[in-house]
Amino acid sequence: MRLSTRIGLAVGLTVPLLVLASGWLLLRLVNHDLRSAEDDHLRARATAVAPEARALLRATANNRPKAADTRERRLFSAALDVGVRVTGPDATFSGGPQPDASVPLPEGTKGPVTVRDGAESWRALSRTITTPGGPGTLWVFSPNAADQAQLRLVRRRVAVTTLLAVPLSGLLAWAVATGATGPLRRLGRRTAGLDPRTSTARLSDEPSGVTEVDELAATLRTVLARYDEQAARTAEALDTARSFSSAAAHELRTPLMSMGTNLDILAAHPDLPEPDRTEVLADLRTEHARLLNLLVMLRELGRGDLVEAEAFKAVDVSETADAAVAEARRRAPDARITLAAEPGPTVHGWEPGLRLLLDNLLANALAHGRDATGRATVTVGVRRAGDQVVVTVDDAGPGVPAEGRARIFERFRRGPASSGSGLGLTLVAQQAALHGGSVTVGDGPSGGGARFEVRLPSTGGPLPAHRDWLIDTAGTNRSQSFPKDAP
Repeated sequence: MRLSTRIGLAVGLTVPLLVLASGWLLLRLVNHDLRSAEDDHLRARATAVAPEARALLRATANNRPKAADTRERRLFSAALDVGVRVTGPDATFSGGPQPDASVPLPEGTKGPVTVRDGAESWRALSRTITTPGGPGTLWVFSPNAADQAQLRLVRRRVAVTTLLAVPLSGLLAWAVATGATGPLRRLGRRTAGLDPRTSTARLSDEPSGVTEVDELAATLRTVLARYDEQAARTAEALDTARSFSSAAAHELRTPLMSMGTNLDILAAHPDLPEPDRTEVLADLRTEHARLLNLLVMLRELGRGDLVEAEAFKAVDVSETADAAVAEARRRAPDARITLAAEPGPTVHGWEPGLRLLLDNLLANALAHGRDATGRATVTVGVRRAGDQVVVTVDDAGPGVPAEGRARIFERFRRGPASSGSGLGLTLVAQQAALHGGSVTVGDGPSGGGARFEVRLPSTGGPLPAHRDWLIDTAGTNRSQSFPKDAP
């Protein structure tokens, strides 16, 4: 059902009900006013005829028939348009319109009352009259026929008005609603051809002059924009899933084949000598650990590709670095790890991603930053530099050759003696780019070892438009080179 039809029906039903309610109230008010006027008229007539009624009862009590006749004529003449009944100790006099004498009259009333005689009714008012011969009662009556006729007339007019209000109010409301919903229909025609799945056309900003319609159009534009955004994110998620499966299949092939070969050796040679058996089992454990590490790293890359802006908040980098250093000390108790962090440097970032960045930098330093004696000495620094927060990780190892620094952050790039997944520094570069920053590698502060430096803006920024680190092998080197003496 169209909105204009609904409005027309609603108004067409509501207006007659309002007319009936108003008519009922009008009838009550008219009835009250007519009765009040009639009661006032009875009181005036009762006041006017009371002296004549008293004189009539006095003449009757004194046995003066001629005087009584005169007083009776005067009484009826004073009554005019009302009925009068005078009841005394010895006689009753009545004249004018009134109920039959057999109709009982209420006693002890102080105001006008309604007396019914079959289908007819009267308003009646009584007055007590005191005479030497005893008390008497004066009754004044006024028929309700005229009042009832007026009430019936009002009732008929209310009924006619109600019957006319049904079609007229419905048609008028339908016409007004049809005109009022015109902008809404035009908006419907403008949006009917929009299909986000097949077309990039979107709703143009054309004010209609109706606030509600313009607000609805703005809401539709927002919904379509969010649809486009979510569709893009869904496409990125699908690409990430394909990339994950492709990368996992490619990188897991070699360790799985190696594990399969070792398992075949164990199965084919149950009596394998203990030294050889121990060597095969050690290889299996190594490959198993490599597989687990690779899957964990791939999962973390996928999380970074799919993280939303709502997950970003204010993060204290010094606190995050302190937690990462404590965990690294627990895992490598033989290493010497120190932290030099200024209090309170904060960035707008994703806390799990920043912790992942620090964990991987520390893991890389512990794995490749040992000196000639095999001891690892790592220094972590956190400081402010203008509107940036700078994180440095220094080690005492052989350092990174200048020719290899440009590709060290690429996916699956491993050193000659590395047993890792080749994704640790890729995760570092991903998180730096995700936070609008950069990561570089250079010589250590004393000329030996390596220094990894991450620069993050304090205020953050929009998320990168391209975040497919699982498949982008050519573009993962998104670092910049800074001089060793950069502030």
